[in-house]
Amino acid sequence: MDFSSFEADRAVDASLTSSETQYFTIGDLAREFDVTLRALRFYEDKGLLSPRREGLTRLYTAAERARLAIILKGKKLGFTLAEIKAMVALREGSAMPNGGLALTREKCAEQLALLEQQKVEIDEAIDELRQMVAAFPARVAA
Repeated sequence: MDFSSFEADRAVDASLTSSETQYFTIGDLAREFDVTLRALRFYEDKGLLSPRREGLTRLYTAAERARLAIILKGKKLGFTLAEIKAMVALREGSAMPNGGLALTREKCAEQLALLEQQKVEIDEAIDELRQMVAAFPARVAA
């Protein structure tokens, strides 16, 4: 019987329970980043997060925590999950297809232009609504 894999597993478990390794539960990350547990499980299902499991408990490393911050920033900036996954891979030094950096740069420029256009449209809508509100007569309190 080969015990080498068993010994390797024990060594990994010992290193993971050392005081040097910090883990975060799904609840910890949900509270810190103000996201739902469902969102975190969704990112896991999509392969964006890979927490360690101890029974039913998900344990996230500091690297997973940093990855979540990138995911949420990408989402906030309007990128798709596929684009976010590519950005995460790029940031973590994973192999990217040829042109991966150029694609990410191009997509960033496109997203910037889209957001700037949306900002102009929102500013115009705010101005129009302010004018409409100002045109209504003030109601008399009854």
